[in-house]
Amino acid sequence: MADPKRKAKVSRPQIPAVYGLPKHNKGLLPWSHVSERMAQAQVYWITTVDPSGRPHATPVDGLWLDDRLYFGGSQETRRNRNLAQNPAVCVHLESGSDVLILNGEVQELGKEDRELAQRLANASNEKYGYGTKADDYLAGGTFAFRPQKVIAWKRLFKDATRWEF
Repeated sequence: MADPKRKAKVSRPQIPAVYGLPKHNKGLLPWSHVSERMAQAQVYWITTVDPSGRPHATPVDGLWLDDRLYFGGSQETRRNRNLAQNPAVCVHLESGSDVLILNGEVQELGKEDRELAQRLANASNEKYGYGTKADDYLAGGTFAFRPQKVIAWKRLFKDATRWEF
C-alpha cells in the first residue's frame, strides 16, 4: 500500500526556460501514471555511484509494490557493492518519449521481513515466472528503492511533472 503520510509536492520540473515549459501547473500528470508504468515495466535501469564517484548503470528485473521498487541480485555485482557504500540511486525506464526518472535511496530488505518477502515472491512468480521463493529475498542483496524526486512526461512541453517527497 502507498504510504498515506507521504505527500508529494507536485510541480513542473526545473528545466531551462529556453525549452518553453509552461509556467502553470495545468496538465500535470497524475501519480497513477508513474505507478502504472513502474508496475508494468519488465526492465528497470538502475544507476548507482561507485566508490570513486562515477555512475554505474545496469538493467534489472524488479517489482513495484507500495510505491517502492524492489530489486536485487548477487552481492558480488558492482551495483550491490556500490549500494553497500552509497544508497543513492537513479531509476528510469527504457522509453525516451514516455519518460520516468526517479531519484532516491535504497534500503536492504531485512531478514525479519518474511511477509514482504512472500509478497515479493508471489508477485515475481506472477510477473516473471521464475519460481522465486520468499527465502530468495531474505538471503541478502534485495533492495527497496524509495523515490524522493520523480520527473515524468509523455509530451514534454505539455505535461512534464515533478513530484518531490
